[in-house]
Amino acid sequence: MTALSSSLSAERQSLRRLLRCKRRALTAAQQQQAARNLYLQLAQHPWFRRARHIALYLASDGEISPHLLLREAQRRKKHVYLPVVACRAGGQMVFQRVDVATRWGQNCFGIVEPIPDHRQQRALWTLDLVCLPLVGFDAGGGRLGMGGGFYDRSLAACSMPLPRLLGLAHACQQVERLPVAPWDMPLDAVVTDCSWHDCR
Repeated sequence: MTALSSSLSAERQSLRRLLRCKRRALTAAQQQQAARNLYLQLAQHPWFRRARHIALYLASDGEISPHLLLREAQRRKKHVYLPVVACRAGGQMVFQRVDVATRWGQNCFGIVEPIPDHRQQRALWTLDLVCLPLVGFDAGGGRLGMGGGFYDRSLAACSMPLPRLLGLAHACQQVERLPVAPWDMPLDAVVTDCSWHDCR
């Protein structure tokens, strides 16, 4: 590792710790209000309204929760997919459809996810909208994740045009400028509990 890449890694790790502390410091009431505000920001947006195949996630570690959007998508008869992680070095992530028949388990990080079922999985490029969690973001579409690289590897491995990439975050997770790594995949937009940021 060069001195430059080592410095970048240290800067990102320090920022990741700070921003994770910020979102974990939000009270349960603040988290509930943020989830409601996120729903109001996105539920009637054309990207969400027109999408038939939507990837969401189950919130953990203080992430803003899209559970109201998941419920609304299912109410509108959209197909909803959640990430399923391959817990091995360099492992990628797949997106699996969830419905009332979905069986659940915990992955190696202790996060609840669907038990893998290849029949319910869909290729990334065939999705209409992918809503990603994040630790930090900037106005240019830079995204700082948890550090596992699962989203970045999965997106980079896609040989077809990517679907719309929408980051979901608390407003307190925005920074002026992220230290971007070469493998980071830029977002098309970020929506928070307070505002919409078009990054294209």
